[in-house]
Amino acid sequence: MRRVPSVLFRTLAATRATSIAAPNCLLQAALYGSATAGAHTQRRRFSSLLGPFAAASLGVAGALISQEVLAKEPQPSEALPHDLVLYQFEACPFCNKVKAFLDYYDIPYKVVEVNPLSKKEIKWSEYQKVPIVMVDGEQLNDSSVIIDKLGQKILSKKNADSTSEDEETKWRRWVDNHLVHVLSPNIYRNTSEALESFEYITSNCNFSYIEKISVKFAGAAAMYFVSKNLKKKYNITDERAALYEAAETWVDALNGREFLGGSKPNLADLAVFGVLRPIRYLRSGKDMVEHTRIGEWYARMESAVGEPSRIKA
Repeated sequence: MRRVPSVLFRTLAATRATSIAAPNCLLQAALYGSATAGAHTQRRRFSSLLGPFAAASLGVAGALISQEVLAKEPQPSEALPHDLVLYQFEACPFCNKVKAFLDYYDIPYKVVEVNPLSKKEIKWSEYQKVPIVMVDGEQLNDSSVIIDKLGQKILSKKNADSTSEDEETKWRRWVDNHLVHVLSPNIYRNTSEALESFEYITSNCNFSYIEKISVKFAGAAAMYFVSKNLKKKYNITDERAALYEAAETWVDALNGREFLGGSKPNLADLAVFGVLRPIRYLRSGKDMVEHTRIGEWYARMESAVGEPSRIKA
């Protein structure tokens, strides 16, 4: 794998550290259980009640800090899609999971940012959640399905030192069924952290000035109370302890390896990194890195994934 100067990566990464937005994908993850789970009546009432706030974002991308970084894993040009468009909310954990995959494998993609209020950008689709990917005219829905389908198209073989597919699948499911559920109670743990999250949301969104003010304060208040209900639903008594436990569980799974995939990230590494990336530089993410052993693995992942392969409009 090629090595590139960390100075270049740190310089470029600093320019993306303000990449923030306003999705409702987090609430989707929190209320609906996973990117594919169906909605029950009570959950639909939650969603309609929250309306414009229902989609609080998770945060901000960060700068790279390691002294030496690993380049991403580009695929042969003939294996790449000709046209890939990602419909997303910028800080949605499931969308970030897809982007981590695309960025690591250096797959060029365009982004359509979906307005979380009107969703007018995906009015054409019967499926009304994000992420949605259009790849060479084919629509793919749900983050795990998108990654699996794209992986079948472009990845010719597993890394020689990769872990087993069973272990990889196990931890990918753990991300969707457990890790995402501890995020919302943490970033909305108290009023100050809820306001911190919505400050990030409203600073880079398509809302009018009035909408920004109402979303910031009413949305933060709404999600603060929602997070308390989510704690009960998932039997979380101490949200920070649950986040730290999840981080330590992941580090234990590495079992001394640089990545779960061995010397290179596999799909489970990319999934964990993707959903954690939006919270990394919020208070909860900073606490997680300070109080657990996950920081070194996360820094290696930042280096391995590298710069986005997104095509600027």
